[in-house]
Parts: sequence; structure tokens; C-alpha cells
Amino acid sequence: MPPEPDLYRLVYCSRNRILGSPQDVAAQVEAILATSRRLNARVGITGALVFNAGMFAQVLEGARDPVEVTMERILRDERHGNIQVLAFERAEARGFPSWSMGYLGRSAEGQSLFAHIGESTGFEAARLDGEHIFNVMRAIAVEEEAAAAGRLQSRHA
Repeated sequence: MPPEPDLYRLVYCSRNRILGSPQDVAAQVEAILATSRRLNARVGITGALVFNAGMFAQVLEGARDPVEVTMERILRDERHGNIQVLAFERAEARGFPSWSMGYLGRSAEGQSLFAHIGESTGFEAARLDGEHIFNVMRAIAVEEEAAAAGRLQSRHA
């Protein structure tokens, strides 16, 4: 794939402000994902979201203007609190090229990797690093894609 001259990557984290039962929270996260996938596909944004009961972490990749507009929408979303942009810079290549918005951390391994971020940083801005979070999210994506491919192979065997 040829390089994209206007490719940016934004990494942020935020506190979860979704209230209600675990089912209510899960429904809201699914709503976030559905809206993100629809809107992101229209403007060429790719990325991934990780969520646990306490926080969101997300990577957005695309041209600068659509990424900024998307982030402005997130900043107005009451389901997010204490939003911290950890990185916003040019990128050489997309880390999540086939996902308009992937959802990571459904697997036990993914949850474990993501939980480690919170344990080691306390989600304090000074201790969070955008590149580190991007790399952890990429590792979760690779792990979950490999597990999904393995399940698919075993069904066809």
C-alpha cells in the first residue's frame, strides 16, 4: 500500500462516565462502536477502541481534518470524562488498516494487557504514553486476530 501523505495518528484515553448495569454499559459501548464504524468509514478513519469499566483508550488514524473533527465529537460526548490526548502526530502507516473501529480486549489476554496499563499508571496523564498504548493495542489486535484465525481454521478442519 502506498504511503499516505496526510496520515495522522491520535491516541487518547478517558474515564468512563457510562452509568447503569453491566448490560446498560455494554449496550452503550456497542452504540459507540456502531456509530464510530459508520462515521469513520465515511471519512477514511481507521482505529481501535479498548474499554474496561473504568476507562476508554482509543487510536484514530486518518487525514488530519477528519481525525480532528472526530476528536471534537468525542470531547463533547458525556460518556467520556477527563479526556487526555496522549499523542497526535504524523504516522508512517496505519496500525489498524482494515478496521473502521476495532474493539479490542474481549479476550482474556487482551483484558490482561489492557489492565496492566491501568495498574502501572493509575491512568495519570503524566504516566501515560501514547506510543506505549498504541503498541499495547496493536499487540492485543494481533493476538485477537490470530485467535480468531485459529478458531476459523479449527471449524474448517
